[in-house]
Amino acid sequence: MTAPRIRALQEADYPSLIAQVDDWWGRPAAHMLPRLFLRHFHATSLAAVTDQGVVAGFLVGIVSPSEPGEAHTHFIAVAPGHRRSGLGGVLYGRFFELAGEQGCRTVTAVVSPGNTRSQRFHLATGFEPVPLPSAGPPDTKRLPDTGGPTDTKDLADTEGLPVWKDWDGPGEDRVRFSYAL
Repeated sequence: MTAPRIRALQEADYPSLIAQVDDWWGRPAAHMLPRLFLRHFHATSLAAVTDQGVVAGFLVGIVSPSEPGEAHTHFIAVAPGHRRSGLGGVLYGRFFELAGEQGCRTVTAVVSPGNTRSQRFHLATGFEPVPLPSAGPPDTKRLPDTGGPTDTKDLADTEGLPVWKDWDGPGEDRVRFSYAL
């Protein structure tokens, strides 16, 4: 099997992605992927496509129009059959190139506190956790798991990451990550 080729994500990919994303994430996730991302941010969003034309993974990323020098990844997903192949890292690598070409110096991402699988992936990719403001100690409580492995060994890898309370709205806590280009 040859490695999937990377191309720009297209709005035409939406029906296929939205039909699979819940299965890929192992929980409801389609609500986090409205069509507008594929329509308006396809120039900085990527698809990994197999020889058979099937999307094996994708990354939705944007270059911030409001924060000069900053890009953000809204969503990354890899089909279960392509995990641990390096495909997620390839998608991020290409996004880092695109962001750098557009003058970005930083790429950010946010992850749910219970999604330890994604937290470990971002740390392994080279992202650093964004520390909380010095106003107080970090809230490192563990929320109910939302899709990542849950045994004690897996949690130990990400225990203590700063949790930003209500980052995405009331009750929507997040772990923030930053990658320096």
